[in-house]
Amino acid sequence: MHLSTFAATLVLVAASGSATLAGPIETLARSHIDAIASGDLATVTAAYDPAATLHWVGGPLDGTYGQPEKIKQVWSKFFAAQGAQKASIAATTEAANPKGGTVTVDATFTGKNTVKVRYVLLYRDGKLVDEIWQVNPAASY
Repeated sequence: MHLSTFAATLVLVAASGSATLAGPIETLARSHIDAIASGDLATVTAAYDPAATLHWVGGPLDGTYGQPEKIKQVWSKFFAAQGAQKASIAATTEAANPKGGTVTVDATFTGKNTVKVRYVLLYRDGKLVDEIWQVNPAASY
């Protein structure tokens, strides 16, 4: 009995590092990042709550955007500036409770430019309500 408990513990520990165990908020954030990487404006903007705020810190799009149309314009400008791009995620951290969840992501978007970001996404009721897109050019990921 003791050996089977030990084996089950090892299986759980090994599985805990798997991306398949990402929480629902992290899954939403990864889907959002995939949509950004593919330039899918409709999917990107559909993720937002109508009262969402985007804080873009650094770079030519620096500013705070708080209306759906303004957020759409920012992403349109980013997509135009980047062209075809891909995203690579260096690290993610999720914190969630019944009231909502936050995901912090270190990512690099590579298109016409290489844009390294620390990305913080706050979700409530499955919608993106607040986000910080921190341009982080000195990052080593």
